[in-house]
Amino acid sequence: MSKARTSNRRGCLPWVLGAVLLIVWFGGSEEEWGGAPLSVEQFDPRSPRRPMPDIGESFVIADPGPQQDSQGTAFAVDRDGTWLTAQHVTHGCDRIGLVAEAGIDAISDVLESSEADASVIRQGPLPEFALALTEELPEEGAFGYHMGFPAGNPAVVVSRFLGAAYASRGGPAGQSEPILAWAEAERVPSFDGPLGGISGGPTFDEQGRVVGVNAASTPRRGRVLTTDPLAVLRLVVASAAVDESGEVTDLSSPDRAARLFQLLLDRGIIRQVYCDVR
Repeated sequence: MSKARTSNRRGCLPWVLGAVLLIVWFGGSEEEWGGAPLSVEQFDPRSPRRPMPDIGESFVIADPGPQQDSQGTAFAVDRDGTWLTAQHVTHGCDRIGLVAEAGIDAISDVLESSEADASVIRQGPLPEFALALTEELPEEGAFGYHMGFPAGNPAVVVSRFLGAAYASRGGPAGQSEPILAWAEAERVPSFDGPLGGISGGPTFDEQGRVVGVNAASTPRRGRVLTTDPLAVLRLVVASAAVDESGEVTDLSSPDRAARLFQLLLDRGIIRQVYCDVR
């Protein structure tokens, strides 16, 4: 049973990172990328007759402008080669690739959500195991663990759950979408600066389930925003590419989360994803 999606916190951030990405140059030869041409589909379950829910505190995510060569994070959700990342990581790319031991695994099939900052990568590299998704919201104040590659380096951002919220993506007049808001508490290992590059990575709850996709952050307020889990599950169902429940583990402490993250890196379950714009 999902928890009620309400929050007693209200307000609006002066600005939020619209693309939590490290903007880097990433070219690579045709031989390095290889693979079939990239195909990107759009999934939009919204209806003009279905209003957005009233879920409390609202945020504004600035328009990052045209897509550039960039780097984010992706994670496996099915052993048949299905991965999740953020929509703003894949949108507008000419080529997309997942980092592999031997170089880059070119991606040819992407399904982007039009209601949330999430994309499904289909027919990707086959992982050893996959992560479990959930639609259940954490208790207010519960730990959350945001995993990925901020500034291109592996790290875990530990946070506390604040509640469900709105995000207006693309500026104040942009598309409204439900998100989850978290208060940053710790970084493992410790580092300063923005969280660019963690976009698309998984956010785990204390039960070891993925409760969202990393989408945006605000350094001044120390907030991390993640996708609404129901929107992610709708996208996953529409992809018809996930038919297993995934693995879970106890993450009741940051130490456990750090150990899990290292395991996921070693097994290639969480990887860097690159966007190439020609």
